[in-house]
Amino acid sequence: MTKLSLIFISQLFFWFFISVFWQKFRIWEEFGARFNFIAVDYLIYTYEVVENINQSYPLPLLIAVLIGLVALTFFMMRKFKVFKNIFSDKVNFKKRSFFVIPVAIFTIVLGFLMKNKYADFSNNLVDNELGKNGAFSFVAAFRSNELDYEAFYPKISDKKAYSILKQNLLQENQAYTSAKFDDISRLTKSNEEQKPNIVVVTIESFSAEFLSAFGNKDHLTPNYDQLAKESIFFTNLYATGTRTVRGMEALTLCVPPTPGNSIVRRPNNQDLFSVATILKEKKYQPYFIYGGDGYFDNMNNFFGGQGFTIVDRDRGNPLSEKIKTERFQIKDDEVSFENAWGICDEDLYKQAIKYADKESNSNKPFFEFIMTTSNHKPYTFPNGKIDLPQGERDGAVKYTDYALGKFISDAKKKTWFKNTVFVVVADHCASSAGKWEINIAKHHIPAIIYNLKQKPEEINRLTSQIDLMPSLFGYLNWTYNTSLYGKDINKTKVGEERAFIGNYRTLGLLRNDLFTQIDDIKRVKQFTVAPTDKSLQEVNFKNEDLVSETISYYQTASERFKNGKMKSK
Repeated sequence: MTKLSLIFISQLFFWFFISVFWQKFRIWEEFGARFNFIAVDYLIYTYEVVENINQSYPLPLLIAVLIGLVALTFFMMRKFKVFKNIFSDKVNFKKRSFFVIPVAIFTIVLGFLMKNKYADFSNNLVDNELGKNGAFSFVAAFRSNELDYEAFYPKISDKKAYSILKQNLLQENQAYTSAKFDDISRLTKSNEEQKPNIVVVTIESFSAEFLSAFGNKDHLTPNYDQLAKESIFFTNLYATGTRTVRGMEALTLCVPPTPGNSIVRRPNNQDLFSVATILKEKKYQPYFIYGGDGYFDNMNNFFGGQGFTIVDRDRGNPLSEKIKTERFQIKDDEVSFENAWGICDEDLYKQAIKYADKESNSNKPFFEFIMTTSNHKPYTFPNGKIDLPQGERDGAVKYTDYALGKFISDAKKKTWFKNTVFVVVADHCASSAGKWEINIAKHHIPAIIYNLKQKPEEINRLTSQIDLMPSLFGYLNWTYNTSLYGKDINKTKVGEERAFIGNYRTLGLLRNDLFTQIDDIKRVKQFTVAPTDKSLQEVNFKNEDLVSETISYYQTASERFKNGKMKSK
């Protein structure tokens, strides 16, 4: 290898290390963490990531700065004669190997033996993340994108786990349909069924703290605030995770957040028992409507695998050959504004109305699952819609709310509106970073059920995101078979309310003022939860019943997916 080629390669390394150094700050700013599995995803979905960086940052300036830093590094190395010393060194290969080989062996051995979780020495997430090495964290995330519950988490016997689970799942209007210890299928009975059209709007990063009902003074969400007064308004609802795929998982599969990747992103996730299973039994045709390419985060394969018809931008990424469903492309002439993540919310809602019109002519009820993207960095949207600038979170929130209000206003003009129920809920909060490993306050999200044929009310009882759809089915008085973990909040006994909250590795159950937490080094912790700011205080004496209950939910959910017991066929 020539001297010139070695110098060229060294410059590429300088470019890589400097750019990675900058990326560490970006990841920390958005997620409050070192490189993790999100950074691994960024290697896979290059279109969205590159476009997002281009639209969020002054890319030409950043490239110029990077080139300048690389040139400066090169200049300093020449000034101090680094290259000259390297190329004139007469040390032979054998002597070099004497130093290099032990270091290489030591590095490889440590690479296999060391675990990123060894840096988690406290309950403070920020302290833990600051103590980690970014490059090592990235490699660790790449190697452990999925975590096996049985190998890493606290366990009880399967029979005990299912016994506790079945006792906790059963509600007053339900009965189990099998005596098998691991069969959670149960019949839910009711009377006078209603079968309206159902539109579920899942809003990107829509924290409860944006609403005036929870103390916000900036009037960012006047439309949602007004709709909440006219709806069933869930004021004490908690998201299961911190990513969109977790929200989708919670709202469709109604299952606690199993460790590692969301089920949405895992292989072999077709034909699971989901809300789509129940909807199709009621003769609904479910739609998944997304303004980007649903290839991102495996969304199309997941929703298509549950029988949803897909509407997305379709940038040429095909569905898996295993998926048998229809897919409709959002055409260029139907788009007025688009950024890295997809079309603006107004354009997306026009698609929802388009397919609602189509289905209403068939005299069958329709179901739409809409996933918005406007409230996502780079926070850009059409000009002239609101009185806040682009590029900032508050502006994106206010535009998101504006588009929602326009959607409802446009829907009211349609003949199908009177017989349509709208569920509007967040996928997760805008940020989850904070003092504790799991920050309960950063999982607090709003949800409404609008246009039901009953008086508006506030549901102030603790509710999990996985309970929202079963609660809707309860309001509609449906009789159906279910294997969902979610429960109808109105049929849940007082004192038995619970919420599931987790991140990639740490899982928890909130009940009353106690939060029980388990993690992938088989630790169990419990915390008292302050009623106002949801701050945590670790307790020394554990409530063993809650520990067993927490383990039973997560252990059985993981086991059921791993062994195919979640399948609907």
